[in-house]
Amino acid sequence: MFEQYLPENAFGLLQNRRQFFSRTSAGIGGLALAQLLGGSSAIADSGGVLQSTHFPAKAKRVIYLFMSGGPSQLDLFDYKPVLNEQNGQELPDSVRRGQRLTGMSANQATLPLAGSAFKFQQHGQSGAWVSELLPHTAGIADDLCFIKSMHTEAINHDPAITFFQTGSQVAGRPSMGAWLSYGLGSDNENLPTFTVLVTKDKSGQPLYARLWGNGFLESVHQGVQFRAGADPVLYLSNPAGISAASRRRMLDKLNELHRMEYEKTLDPAVNARIAQYEMAYRMQTSVPEVTDLSGEPEHIFELYGPDSKKPGTFAAKCLLARRLAERNVRFIQLYHQGWDQHGGLPGAIRNQCRETDQAAAALITDLRQRGMLDETLVLWGGEFGRTNYSQGKLTPDNYGRDHHPRCFTAWAAGGGIQPGLSYGSTDEYGYNIAEDGVHVHDFQATILHLLGIDHERLTYKHQGRRYRLTDVHGEVVDAILA
Repeated sequence: MFEQYLPENAFGLLQNRRQFFSRTSAGIGGLALAQLLGGSSAIADSGGVLQSTHFPAKAKRVIYLFMSGGPSQLDLFDYKPVLNEQNGQELPDSVRRGQRLTGMSANQATLPLAGSAFKFQQHGQSGAWVSELLPHTAGIADDLCFIKSMHTEAINHDPAITFFQTGSQVAGRPSMGAWLSYGLGSDNENLPTFTVLVTKDKSGQPLYARLWGNGFLESVHQGVQFRAGADPVLYLSNPAGISAASRRRMLDKLNELHRMEYEKTLDPAVNARIAQYEMAYRMQTSVPEVTDLSGEPEHIFELYGPDSKKPGTFAAKCLLARRLAERNVRFIQLYHQGWDQHGGLPGAIRNQCRETDQAAAALITDLRQRGMLDETLVLWGGEFGRTNYSQGKLTPDNYGRDHHPRCFTAWAAGGGIQPGLSYGSTDEYGYNIAEDGVHVHDFQATILHLLGIDHERLTYKHQGRRYRLTDVHGEVVDAILA
């Protein structure tokens, strides 16, 4: 238990032992520096504060495909023929039950039910319902677990996406990837434990660096964003006129200064800074290698689709995510914006699916073919769902859908998840959960469980309180585990 709370208490504990450490030949700072300069990673060697998992892990890593904006479950996965049958009729009060609406549709004179413009079919031995918009996803339906009863407390984008990423609607908490870095450490000494990919040139609800931030954890646990272009990680390349050898000499001298500072203050943040500088130095070689897709065979580009040869696209990012997973990056977060379809949904969602469907399915297929799917947990979903009524005017060929936190769909695959399962259900109108609801904290607790972590025991004491990703509640969804 001591190790769990060491980071918050470490500064005081070390200060009380200043005289003891000052009498050692190098002190803790010297030991950390010796590890780093010897070519090993202090983070990788530590294995995280847990040292070992609470129970055997089924997954080693996570790839989270976050569909920012809130995809319409009613047009993708949650087949509701009654909406087509009653298209244009008013949402019954008995279904709405007085539940809150956003300010964007609360003042509408009517709330007309909107049936989906797209056809649905059942697929695979599991018989999962999937829209015609997602033919490639339909082709791997038996690899997926569809969670059709997700629900959240947030009704607007910023708090909702923050809730999924950090376990709180209020900004400032550590993100999920940061918690995993803190708890489990790294399996790769040359790449970050937590990487972030954002599809290039997509508009939509803004994404903030705090969504992959470290919060009150040490800064070594924050996500590192990989961008398309000549410099995938900002400020990583040497400036003009600076050679690798001169940078190495500069770091050696800087580390000496940091060691001297540490011996004066015994501040663990100094050692964290040393580790970050050394990781950046190693990344100068590892990042260009992992982000260079040119060596991938042609059949892999065909699997992911033509966009996979275009830097910055969702397809190229999915392929990069697989390459990062191969190199044992612990948590890979991929954001794809543009799912916030308040109007013009039929055309907009068709484009979104064209950009994402083939590559997301290819990622699952690629991991399975390489024998990696069983140890890689892949997640797909947004921050909430969409309403069964039309926001704005409903016409025979056009409609929009407002935010709907009461029920929506996400899917998971690999890494200890039961494949070929549709879990939970909504009512016939797709407005409320009918059975087996899964709260955001349940979802997070299950992810940690698959990685061998008891979500109630991975905590950090901050400002007098012990925090965790799942805050004060959350239950593992045992029914979706293999």
